[in-house]
Order: sequence, then C-alpha cells, then structure tokens
Amino acid sequence: MKIVVGLSGGVDSSVAAYLLQQQGHEVIGLFMRNWNDASVTLEDECPWIEDSNDALMVAQKLGIPFQVIDMSELYKERIVDYMFKEYENGRTPNPDILCNREVKFDVFLQTALALGAEKVATGHYARLDSFADENETKIYRLLSGKDQNKDQSYFLCQLNQEQLSKALFPIGELTKTKVREIARDQGLITAEKKDSQGLCFIGKVSLPEFLKQQLQPKEGEIVEIFKDLEAYSKEIPEFSSKKEELEFLSTKKTYNKSDGKVIGKHQGAQYYTIGQSKGLGIGGHQESCFIISRDMEQNILFVGEGKNFPGLFTKVIRIHPAEVHWVREDLRLNDGETMEVMARIRYRQPLEKAILHQFDSVLFIEFQNPQSAVAEGQFAAWYLNDELLGSGVIS
Repeated sequence: MKIVVGLSGGVDSSVAAYLLQQQGHEVIGLFMRNWNDASVTLEDECPWIEDSNDALMVAQKLGIPFQVIDMSELYKERIVDYMFKEYENGRTPNPDILCNREVKFDVFLQTALALGAEKVATGHYARLDSFADENETKIYRLLSGKDQNKDQSYFLCQLNQEQLSKALFPIGELTKTKVREIARDQGLITAEKKDSQGLCFIGKVSLPEFLKQQLQPKEGEIVEIFKDLEAYSKEIPEFSSKKEELEFLSTKKTYNKSDGKVIGKHQGAQYYTIGQSKGLGIGGHQESCFIISRDMEQNILFVGEGKNFPGLFTKVIRIHPAEVHWVREDLRLNDGETMEVMARIRYRQPLEKAILHQFDSVLFIEFQNPQSAVAEGQFAAWYLNDELLGSGVIS
C-alpha cells in the first residue's frame, strides 16, 4: 500500500514511518511547513527549520522519498485567525484539535491522495479498528492509545468517518518508551529529541506576545471575589424539569466589580483564560489566585484565591447543536435521550463519569464531579470504555 506519513521531525512520526516500511508498504514522507514567523516564538529561530531538517535525515536514513509542502497561508487562515477571533471574544480555543481537523486530515490528506496514496499516517498515540454494521457499512472506531500517559485521541476528537477511513496511527499500540527504543535501535536522529511544546507546528510561544500581533493591549482591573459572596450568590432553587435544572447549572457565572475588591491591573482580558494563575502579578495571598471569569466588555478579570475556590467549578456544561460532532454518527442521540459516558474537557485530564442529555436546542454534559476551569471554546470529548464517540465546543 502507498502511504504518506506526516513527518514532523519528531520521534513519534519517525517511528511510524519505520514501522510502516517494515510492514512492506511504500512510504512517502511529507513535512508540513505551517509557520514562517520566528518573531513570536521563544526559540532563537523558527522551529520548522530544525524540524524539517530532522525529518529529511529520517527519510534519508529510511530511504524513502521526502518533500516539504508549504501550508502556511492555509494554516494562518484556518487556525491562527480562528485563534485570534476566539481569544478576542473571550473564548479559549484548542488549535491542535483544529489543526488535525482542518489541516492534517483535510488539505494535507487531499494532497497525499493526489500523490496516489491510499492512506495518511501520523505519529499520534491513538488506535483504530472497524466493523461492518447490519447494512455492511464499515464503521471506524477511534480508540485511545495504549500508553495512557500519552493518549492523544482527544486531539483527534473532531475527525469524521471519511477521515478515519484514510488514517493510520502506527504507534498507537506502543508506549513512548518503546517508541524511543525502536528509534535508538534504528539509529534515527530523532530518538532522543524532546517532545514539541506549544502551538501545533508553530512551537513554544508566549501567548500574550503572540496575540499582540492582532489584539492590542488595553489596561484593565483585576477584581478579587471572596468565598462568602460566591457561596451566598448561588442558592439552588427548585426545578420543574431536568432540563430546567441543567440550564441553571450550566449558566455561566457572572460577577460585578462591586462583588469584590480591585487588587491589580492587567494588559488585556483577551490574553488570559479561565483557571489561569500565572502572569497575573498578584501577591499578598496564602494561595495563588485563579481567574474565575472575564468581562470582555468592561475588560475586567475576576479572580478567586485557591485552587478549590467555588467559582472555579462547573458541574454541567452545554454545547450548541451546531457544535456537536459525533465520530460515531450511528450512536448520535435524539431529543430527550441520555447516555452514560466518560468525558474530559482538556488533554491529559483523567476521564470523568458524566451523562449526556440531548435536547433539540442543546446538548448538556452533566459530570458526576464538578469540573475545574471550564472555559468557553474548549472541546469536550466523550468516550465509552476506550472509544471516543464524539466531541463538541463548550458554549
């Protein structure tokens, strides 16, 4: 089989290419150049240069064809501009999930198919299998990686059946330790290379500096909310229906400047996210202060002291119907239906027990335990056992 591997210059994709070659496939390495601006990265130079060189050396070592494709304009349009817009509106996007949906398994996939490939492979720690339904239609299942410390199925939560039908994840059955061992045994230059950090294909960045490219600084106030006010303001009423209760519990907490005390200044609410404690410049507290809410119109950050501050926690989240995505369309819920699942709202978060409540106007995810630092714009993903069934953008 002719397979294009997205060689990123890291150890995971390097070993993925090696394994496919050992299985007898015709392997082609493609490196995606998605970013050209080194001014916002924390490295001395744009990381894609070193990464592409490493990817080339891996391809040469394996004796496979290699090519660099420039997708920087597409990446800016679909990922970076999206990020700016989301932060400006007080939401917290996940560019890595969008990169997989909009770039790797869309335009990059189409490029690979145009080269005559049957499949595209990446170095994600995830697994795939499939079965035929009663109509003999092939259904693909997206499974978590065997290495639970590296499971990356969450980053693939927006893929659909067509994309999965063309995807391969060769290292999904392996641990990170085993992947590095294979790379060392084969003399691959990436064997000891550290995992990439920061934004997908951009590198490690200072997020405020990155956002300042388009979002101008604007001084605002930091207001501390106190626990007694938070507890007092959220007396739970009686409800006439489960939907009414879910609506109440998922309503975004709002605060006024008069609810607390001004304790500092910031340079723009758009540079921060819910649950953030670093970079606030707040002192004089026994515990760190965490952002619990942002008023984008007034440019105010509301904070509470301590990681257990009540305002940090949310038991029910909501997802607009247009933002609900089922990997397994055959399991999509209808109005009034529920499903017990395991769910997470961020990468590497342990899966938590939850119940999906589907209504025509909204999907609610009711967690057994309240979740910390839930931010609009994040992706929630839900699972049955080790299978990722679907995901959605928190509203």
